[in-house]
Amino acid sequence: MIRSALYFLALINPASKIFLLSTYQPPFRAEELRQMAWRSTVVAFLILGILAFAGNHLMVHVFQVRLYSLRVAGSAVLFLVGLSAVRNGRFYEESAMKSVSDMSVVPLAAPLIAGPGTITAAISFSSIHGFWITLICLSLALFVNLLCMLASRRIGLVLEKMNATGPLVRITGLIVMAVAVQMFFTGLGEWIHEM
Repeated sequence: MIRSALYFLALINPASKIFLLSTYQPPFRAEELRQMAWRSTVVAFLILGILAFAGNHLMVHVFQVRLYSLRVAGSAVLFLVGLSAVRNGRFYEESAMKSVSDMSVVPLAAPLIAGPGTITAAISFSSIHGFWITLICLSLALFVNLLCMLASRRIGLVLEKMNATGPLVRITGLIVMAVAVQMFFTGLGEWIHEM
């Protein structure tokens, strides 16, 4: 369960939230940061929980999409997100940042926390291991991410002093790309097995 929670945590990628929240100008007040962290976590939990519960049914019976197709499509999007981090040193586009009040839902809750990779993993993990195990693993990962978001100002200052923000974002981007490649091969293997 801890290994699965760490897998979800890698997809959620707290480093991207730390970087976003610690470098935003003008800096957030402590109360704003706390509200955004909690709101984005609750919204992401609802999105991922609903999709873990009903996503497989929706994909297979409503949209007639097989799980392996979702894995391959999700891996492509996740790979591009990781590639952007490796190349540009950030997980988000500056143009996505409109107002402080909107940030807790977009881009924080979705797509930075409940992004395509995390959604795909939640749906596929739930179909394999069951809803409750998935919900527990997601909850653990979201809790660690919440703690990172709440401490983002302090973490950002430490990383800035060490000049480690850029390398950390690029390393986590590389990990996200590796997870995407693994998702692709898993989906491809499932498709070959079904054929």
